[in-house]
Amino acid sequence: MNQRYRLLACAVMAGAFGATGLPGCGNELGAAQVAGQATNVGTNTGSNAGTYAATGNSTVGTVIDDSITTARVKAALLADPNLKSFDFRVVTRKGEVQLSGFVRDLAQYERAAELTQAIQGVKGVQNNVALNGKGNGRSVGEKVDDINITARVNAALLADARVNSQDVTVVTREGEVQLSGFLESQRQIERALKVAGQVQNVARVSNAMSVRQ
Repeated sequence: MNQRYRLLACAVMAGAFGATGLPGCGNELGAAQVAGQATNVGTNTGSNAGTYAATGNSTVGTVIDDSITTARVKAALLADPNLKSFDFRVVTRKGEVQLSGFVRDLAQYERAAELTQAIQGVKGVQNNVALNGKGNGRSVGEKVDDINITARVNAALLADARVNSQDVTVVTREGEVQLSGFLESQRQIERALKVAGQVQNVARVSNAMSVRQ
């Protein structure tokens, strides 16, 4: 098995089982062992692992490269003591990385982009991270509410035939929903925002989505 496929297998297994020290994986990325943790950071439930299906002009090799890049970025964000507790989502397409989620201040916003840009395989960074000055001192009840909202938004998007939502990631913080990822057209983006906004207890919807190139 060549190196790219080996690295992807490690990242996928770690994401699926939340395991560390997987047999045969070693420390090729240093990211594969934490990929499972990365997909669980924040309040996103039932959403993507940060890559996209092999469609259009995307080759299997490109998808694998982007999966590895996504795992590396997530690992770097988790390893940073000032960023590891925040809600980040990472989507990579043809080397272009899209960051979304919430941080407390501008320094953390800039640090997330700086770390991402320095990762091997990253060609560009679209930083859609939002500032949320209230910090992480939230109650368990508030976090559970956000998890429930995220689940309902994901379900609503999946149920809507006009939105191909497999590449859309949902993050919720204090009732504010952020949608990120890639859709086929601006019309689909607008539809996704409308669907999310109609979900019960959603206070606001922000857009971090892009049209797939």
